[in-house]
Amino acid sequence: MGQEIETVEIDMRIPGQWNNPGELIERLPMSVQLKGQSLVLPDDLEFYIDAMKADDQFADIFRTSCRNKPTPEEVDAIDNYNVNILLSGPGGSLEKAHAIMRAAAAIMDAGGAGVFIDNCMLAHGATAWQAMTADGSPDAISFALVTIMNSEREVWTIGMHTLGLRDVIMKKSDCDEFDIVEVIRYCAASEKRIDHGHVLADLTGPRFQAFAEEAPRDYRQSPMHNPWGRLKLVSMKDIGDAN
Repeated sequence: MGQEIETVEIDMRIPGQWNNPGELIERLPMSVQLKGQSLVLPDDLEFYIDAMKADDQFADIFRTSCRNKPTPEEVDAIDNYNVNILLSGPGGSLEKAHAIMRAAAAIMDAGGAGVFIDNCMLAHGATAWQAMTADGSPDAISFALVTIMNSEREVWTIGMHTLGLRDVIMKKSDCDEFDIVEVIRYCAASEKRIDHGHVLADLTGPRFQAFAEEAPRDYRQSPMHNPWGRLKLVSMKDIGDAN
């Protein structure tokens, strides 16, 4: 049940206190160029860039979406931001995801206070973002771009499509034995794409089998939509009991 790779777009919003475009351009690293509506990195990778005026809701959304609390200076800049820089570019692999992280980091070098990612509804302060970008490992990239949601019965990811992977869903009660964070790390770092029928096992404990299913309908018209769908992880014990 493997699926042909599709193109996905990563969309980010970077708040800052620039008064005009010239301030942003002047503060960008010399190796980064702004050509029309394209931000161009030193290796000639291009990303769409635009701007949106501040509103009275975004700052609150940003703060409540942070995985780790930004610095006091970053919080102040976010609360009093003048403009959101909109940054978009291709995703669908670790390399592409890291490339747009580098583009966002360049805007933070120019005064951006942090970044909000539409694909996963996560936000990060500039200091944390710069550190994750400099790290560039699968752990750092997945931590930056993949969020974990939960209900009373289930836990699932949003944002794995930015890395070219299916999202993951599993029973909340199983997370005590099989940490979904470790599943994300394993999927992100694996050279082989984890897909339908794959068995994930702890060397000293539980084993889970992955079953492919469609993406949630609620996400289909949003940047959170994963075109590859998701993997439901089912305990081999539950499978055995069902048989």
